Amino acid sequence: MEIQQLLLKFKFHILITSTFSILIFALIYLAPRFLDILKYFWPLLLSTALFLVAIVLFGRISSPVTEVSGEGILDYVAGQSEELQPHLHELHEGEGESSKVE
Repeated sequence: MEIQQLLLKFKFHILITSTFSILIFALIYLAPRFLDILKYFWPLLLSTALFLVAIVLFGRISSPVTEVSGEGILDYVAGQSEELQPHLHELHEGEGESSKVE
């Protein structure tokens, strides 16, 4: 009688443990072997390794950049060089005076 009460008390623990054990056993039994996975994906793994080696080699071989990256493109996108700033300022002042309504 005591054993039945203990079994009823721990029935969820026993159920969860047995389900987990069956699941682990099924995964081990049905899962493909590691070498099978390696045989299937070896071209992908090799090409990825070669690509990473090429990145490291190009990083060491290339000369360091002397100009701040993107400085030229920012000047181009902004469209206003330092030489044009005084002229643009004069232009805007002239527009302000002519647009006044008396």
